Amino acid sequence: MLVDTILQTKGVLVHTLPESGSLGDAVALLNRHNIGAVVITDTGGTIVGILSERDIVRRLGTDPATALALRIGDCMTRGVVTCTRQTPIADVMERMTRHRIRHMPVAEGDQLIGIVSIGDVVKLKIEQAEHEAEVLREYIAS
Repeated sequence: MLVDTILQTKGVLVHTLPESGSLGDAVALLNRHNIGAVVITDTGGTIVGILSERDIVRRLGTDPATALALRIGDCMTRGVVTCTRQTPIADVMERMTRHRIRHMPVAEGDQLIGIVSIGDVVKLKIEQAEHEAEVLREYIAS
C-alpha cells in the first residue's frame, strides 16, 4: 500500500499559511477546519515548515500572554519530514514513530501535493484488517 491510496480517498486539500502569519491566525485556521497541523509554505508553494498543535502548546506554556501574537516562522518546526505519493505506508508509519510526528506532508520535489495524518494511516490499516478478515470468513464458509 502506498501513500497515494490515502490521497485517492481523502483528497489533496492541504491548509497552508505563510510564516509571516501569527500564531493566532494558525489557531483560528486549525479550529475552523478541525485539523491538527498546518503546513507553512512560501509564495511559490514550497514547504518551509509545519506548525502543529504541539508547537502551539509549547509556546503557550512559555508565555501565554503574548503567544498568539508571535510570528508563525518563530514557532514552526523546520526540516519537515515528508513523503511522496509512492512512499509505502509502512515507511510512513516508521518515520512517524521515529520522529514522533502525527502529520506528514506529501511532496513532489519541494512542492506540497497533500498531507497524511496518523489517523489516515490507522484508518487504512483498520480497513485492510477488516477486508482480510472478510476474505478469510468467505474462504472458510466456502
